[in-house]
Amino acid sequence: MTPEIKIASIEELEILLPLVRAFHEFEDLHITEEQRKSSLTALLANALLGGVWLVYYNHQPVGYIALCLGYSIEFAGKDAFIDEFYIRPEFQGKGLGKQTLEFIKMAAKDLDIRAIHLEVARTNTNAHKLYSRSNFEVRDKYVLMSVNL
Repeated sequence: MTPEIKIASIEELEILLPLVRAFHEFEDLHITEEQRKSSLTALLANALLGGVWLVYYNHQPVGYIALCLGYSIEFAGKDAFIDEFYIRPEFQGKGLGKQTLEFIKMAAKDLDIRAIHLEVARTNTNAHKLYSRSNFEVRDKYVLMSVNL
């Protein structure tokens, strides 16, 4: 299976929303439809924040990956966070995830990004395997911590 991966624009918002909703349901994330639409719209409208790429197979949208930009002294330049990555369940395990990650790494290099970070649920062993095969490494020395403001 070979996906077609395209940067999304605000015109694809209605294509993205059901995929994002499905990801949030899978991850048990509780935000309102208004919050989901608002945060996605902001990202699609401002390339300085990052971008969202739609993953298509046979001309149908089957997933997406959101890359949010930052800066790191440690990595000596721009870095990015894979904020969300979702492939519909019926298309998982067919190589689309690995190909999407390889694509996003090349897109990040083109944007002069020095490092990509991500977080994954401890219980999602399939995702752990996928990310490991794509050369993402656990940084045992560090713990990701967050605070809502």
